[in-house]
Amino acid sequence: MDIKVIAFDADDTLFINEPYFEETQEAFCVLMEDYLSHSRLEQELFTNQIANLPLYGYGIKAYILSMIETSIKVSEGTVSMKHITKILDLGKELLQKPIELIEGVEETLAALHGKYKLVVATKGDLKDQQRKLHDSGLGHYFHHIEVMADKEAINYQKLLQRLDIQPQELMMIGNSLKSDVLPVLEVGGYACHVPFHTTWAHERIDHEVSHPNFKALTDIRQVLDLF
Repeated sequence: MDIKVIAFDADDTLFINEPYFEETQEAFCVLMEDYLSHSRLEQELFTNQIANLPLYGYGIKAYILSMIETSIKVSEGTVSMKHITKILDLGKELLQKPIELIEGVEETLAALHGKYKLVVATKGDLKDQQRKLHDSGLGHYFHHIEVMADKEAINYQKLLQRLDIQPQELMMIGNSLKSDVLPVLEVGGYACHVPFHTTWAHERIDHEVSHPNFKALTDIRQVLDLF
């Protein structure tokens, strides 16, 4: 490998994220349980999230709008302002969750810092991702932070152009096979999958990945063994 840049996903790769969304979803289902069962509410919310991605993109603010839309839909327009206010409060609480680093992250970044150009390549709301990275205390390890509208091959090609590197000079590390691995392999880069114990349904794939540029790890510290 002739790696010059190592890119890291942020949410559930550097610090915990999805469990906070699951807590908020459960609170939303409790709030709206007079209208539908929890399983039906989860399904309706997920359907609205996916439908809204082209308009709102990823992140907490988009999630808040999808919760509000879902509450209006399942209540057939009768949801109270009290409920809407509570949904907004849930979103604000989600935006202020503490940053909890995943074990081994800082140790890994410290070992790689100065030897490779380290970047963050993540999806979500720009302001929220900047806040989380700042609060994490990890910002000084990174040369560049890229908050992407999506993580498809074309988005990684643009990242390569901005970093002025060839595909084979990039290694991407993340918890999502769909977003952090497959599109990077498609453009000719290297990718490592470090699974998190829970993954948003939209990020799951139903097949294994087999590729000479792919490594499946169980702990982010195993990245160091590759170099």
